[in-house]
Amino acid sequence: MKTALLVIDIQKDYFPGGKMPLEHPESAARNAYTLLQCFREHGGLHIHIQHVSTRPGATFFLPGDRGTDIHDLVAHFEGEPLVQKHYPNAFRETALLDMLREQEIERLVVCGMMTHLCVDATVRAAVDLGFRVMVAADACATRALTFGDMTIPAAHVQAAFLAALQSYAQVLPVEQILAVLASESMSH
Repeated sequence: MKTALLVIDIQKDYFPGGKMPLEHPESAARNAYTLLQCFREHGGLHIHIQHVSTRPGATFFLPGDRGTDIHDLVAHFEGEPLVQKHYPNAFRETALLDMLREQEIERLVVCGMMTHLCVDATVRAAVDLGFRVMVAADACATRALTFGDMTIPAAHVQAAFLAALQSYAQVLPVEQILAVLASESMSH
């Protein structure tokens, strides 16, 4: 099955010193890098998704700001596809769907940030568009959220969203995704 990797919004603002630091972004980015290297080595389509905020009053991912840059842990190399987006769903008003259809992609491996927003929106949209999806659970990161007077810890936000995404996608650690991809390539 022709598979592509989406590396969603692993950008500097989500790391310590950035404008919207997440919980444990480094470990998620290192795991995403493992996937990225696998796709690079085996010639698989891998696309960096970069959020640039055009929303009035936005406080991070501002146009022209260094916090919008792809983080060095998953550095974007010249010539690799990069899709800029302005909404959580990476398919909305971008060329992503056309890029995937041109390459006859049937399945996506998704990793990135934030699990509860851009990863969630993109995975659900991808499934609605007919793609099979694998979410790399340990290559995603999020943050604590508040609702009313309740604070939901980041670990609970992460677990709740990954649990919900199991209705749409396979949600697996990077190691298991790599094992699935390796077994498929050996059977061809």
